[in-house]
Amino acid sequence: MSESAKKIHILAVDDSPDTLELLQRNLKARGYRVTTSSGAVEAIKILEAAPTDLVITDLKMPEVDGLSLLRHIRENHKDVEVMMITGYPSIDGAVEAVKSGAEEYLAKPFTDQELFTAVERALKKAQTRRTAEQQPPRPFPISLGIIGKSKAMMKVFTAVEKSAASSAPVLITGESGTGKELVARAVHYNSRRSSNPFVPINCGGIPESLLESELFGYVKGAFTGAMDTRAGFFQTAEGGTIFLDEISETSQPMQVKLLRVLQDKEVFMVGARQPISVDMRIIAATNKDLSELILKSEFREDLYYRLNVIAIAIPPLREREEDVLLLLHHFSNKYAHDFEKPIPQFSNSALQALRGYYWPGNVRELENIIQRLVIMSEGARIDAPDLPALMRYSALKGVGPHRSLAEVENEHILSVLASVNNNKTRAAEILEINRKTLREKLKRVRMPSSS
Repeated sequence: MSESAKKIHILAVDDSPDTLELLQRNLKARGYRVTTSSGAVEAIKILEAAPTDLVITDLKMPEVDGLSLLRHIRENHKDVEVMMITGYPSIDGAVEAVKSGAEEYLAKPFTDQELFTAVERALKKAQTRRTAEQQPPRPFPISLGIIGKSKAMMKVFTAVEKSAASSAPVLITGESGTGKELVARAVHYNSRRSSNPFVPINCGGIPESLLESELFGYVKGAFTGAMDTRAGFFQTAEGGTIFLDEISETSQPMQVKLLRVLQDKEVFMVGARQPISVDMRIIAATNKDLSELILKSEFREDLYYRLNVIAIAIPPLREREEDVLLLLHHFSNKYAHDFEKPIPQFSNSALQALRGYYWPGNVRELENIIQRLVIMSEGARIDAPDLPALMRYSALKGVGPHRSLAEVENEHILSVLASVNNNKTRAAEILEINRKTLREKLKRVRMPSSS
C-alpha cells in the first residue's frame, strides 16, 4: 500500500450493493480510502461533508441518475474528478458522459485491472490539472528566473551553484531556446563578481570584420574612422563576467586571439602596441557539438579545453516533461499581467497536447505560444482547438509509410516554421541551416493552400 494512495479519497455511487461491495473491496486493497453511497442524493451530502478526490458513479440510477450527479459535481466541486460506470454501455451514453466532464467511462462487467487503470488515469488527469492551475513555479533559490523542478534541471542548478563558487571558465551547451544566457546570468549573479558587470555578446550577431574591435577595443587612428580610442567589451566587463554566446561562430583567427586572452589575461586593442591586463570571467555557450567541429577543423581543440573547465549541459524541454506545466503557469501569469488579461485556464485536452508536444524551439517556443494564446484568446479557457495545428492530433498526419524524403523534409520545415510564427531566422537556427539554405528549400516546399 503506497503512502500516496492512502491520501486519496474515492466515493463510489451505485444502486447495486454487489457493485459497491466489489468497488470497495478492490480499491481498498489497492490502498485507497473508499466511501460508498447507494444514490446520488446521499452522495451529494457526502461530498459536502468530506473532501473527495474521485467519484465513481453508475450511469443508470433511480431518482437522480449519474449524469445529473456528474453535472452537479462539475458546477459545485471543481476539484473532484468523476468516472462513469454502467451496465448499459452505448456510444451516446459515453459521449454524453465525456461531454459533461467525466474523465473516464467504464462498461460493466470490467476486470480488476481495467478498474485500476481507469482510476489511475482519472487521478493522473486530476493531478495534471491541479498542477497547472494551482502550483506556483518553484525555482531553485539561485535560479534567477530559471523555472524547473525536474531531475535534469536539478543537476543544472547544482552545476550553477558549484560554478558560482569558482572563477574558472564555463562552457554552457544546449539547444536553441533552452535558456543558456539565463544560466550564465545565474552563475554570475551568485558569484563574488555579482556586483560587477555582466556583458553578454552574441558572437554570431557581429560581423567578423567588426568582432575584434568590438571585443578588444581600438586606439585612435587604428583604422579609417577611428577618431577616438574606444574600450572593447572585455574592458567593459572588468571585474565581472563576459558571456560569449554562439562561440562556435567565431573564425579561427579570432579563436587564436580568445585563447591568448584566456592564457595571459591580456587583450591587444586594435592598433595598440602594448597589451592591457584584464580581470574578468569568461562564460561561453553554444548550441553545436564543439567536439564534432574540432574533428572538422572548424574549432580549435586548445580553445575548447580552455573554455570547458566547467561544463553545464542544459536539457531540451522534451526531456523535462514535468517542467512544462510549471513554465506554462509562469508564462500565463506573466503575460496575463503584462496585457491586463485574465489568467488562462487550460482544459485537460489542451494540457495533454502541450505535454505531449516535441518542443523543437524549447522554452522560448513555449513562451511564444503562451504569449500568443493570452493575447488572442477570447475568454479565459484554453482548449485543444485553440492551440497551433501542429500540436493537435490529426488522423491524417504522416499518413502512409511510403513517403519520399522530400515530403518528410517539407513537413518538418513547415512544422518548425509554424512553431516560431514563420520567423525564418529562428527556423533556420532550429534546423541548423543558414537563411539562404532555408529560402532555397522553401522554394521547393508545397506550401499549404489558404483556401
